[in-house]
Amino acid sequence: MASARFYLNHLGLACALGSGAHQVAARLFAGDCSRMRAGSPWLPGFAGRLGVIEESLPALPPELAQYECRNNRLALAVARQIEQPLAALRERCGSRRIAVVMGTSTSGIAAGEEHLRGANSGSYSYRQQQQLAALAQFVAACFRVQGPQITVSTACSSSANAFASARRLLSMNICDAVVVGGVDTLCGMTVKGFHALGALSAGLAQPFSRNRDGINLGEAGAMFVLSREPGPVRLCGVGASSDAHHMSAPDPSGGGAAEAMRRALRAAGLAPGDIGYLNLHGTGTAQNDAMEAKAVHGVLGEGVLCSSSKPVSGHTLGAAGALEAAFCWLALHREFSAGVPPHCFDGEYDEKMPPLRLHRGGGKAERPRYAMSNSFAFGGSNSTLIFGGEE
Repeated sequence: MASARFYLNHLGLACALGSGAHQVAARLFAGDCSRMRAGSPWLPGFAGRLGVIEESLPALPPELAQYECRNNRLALAVARQIEQPLAALRERCGSRRIAVVMGTSTSGIAAGEEHLRGANSGSYSYRQQQQLAALAQFVAACFRVQGPQITVSTACSSSANAFASARRLLSMNICDAVVVGGVDTLCGMTVKGFHALGALSAGLAQPFSRNRDGINLGEAGAMFVLSREPGPVRLCGVGASSDAHHMSAPDPSGGGAAEAMRRALRAAGLAPGDIGYLNLHGTGTAQNDAMEAKAVHGVLGEGVLCSSSKPVSGHTLGAAGALEAAFCWLALHREFSAGVPPHCFDGEYDEKMPPLRLHRGGGKAERPRYAMSNSFAFGGSNSTLIFGGEE
């Protein structure tokens, strides 16, 4: 596995920062938190921030109307950004040699909520709008491909774990290319659920600050074309673990998270000192940040440049792994990179945690050679991805 080379050649992307690689990169590297808006339609009077996609999303074509929901409209918007290279790939390889692996945690639950309110009772289909498997089926239909279709749902590590499945399909020669990524949109169940857990920040999230008080939720879609065809960014290693410590709380020892990082390094054939940038899971909750700081310090030490991108995009749940893989891709790609994304918080690092080298911006950081991204989820599902730039 370590000797196999798989490349992420094309990227479709939309989140609170905007749409498309150029727009997102400009705001990401500037540390632009202005698009995290206060208030929520699901929580009247709530002043916390949400990373909502404000651009209008395309209507589904008539032949895909049965999939109508906001999640699939976002998937279509992202898919259209890579449809031309996908069409060319389909011509070369054939539709049966292209797979789709997507991650999500909400799928079309918002459509189910509307149905329960009686808003779309005539057009609602659980199987094609809300069932988790529907996302990969819909994306395959968008691209007119007929290879394996897999939807991964492991909460906040969903679309990071999707890369493991995609890599495996290529390694086993089941396909020649995989559309891999994740899409998650906000809905009442998600926002109210995290509010009921007391997990939402009262303002803008402050990952790794002594003043952190919770997360900002967001929505996003990110899709890559993963293949053996050489490109600007490689998927070098994937590591996963499942510590099953608690339904919602992370293992305070950080053992499972550290194991995922070590497995990713072994799969990539790299040493800890090779990593030039780490995109932290960095949610802004007391327990998760403390656990991650312990795990990162134990595996990588305090020398690696780190940041959490959630204060600029929100925590996009099932799409977070793919979105933050996209941020690493932008940092590694010669055309888009402005070094590494800055860590946006109040500057008051929690000294009760092991020290981390957070990139505060200001001076330009060098474009890294290798980047790592962490995704940790409810139930103890941990996933780490490692990417490499041009050699």
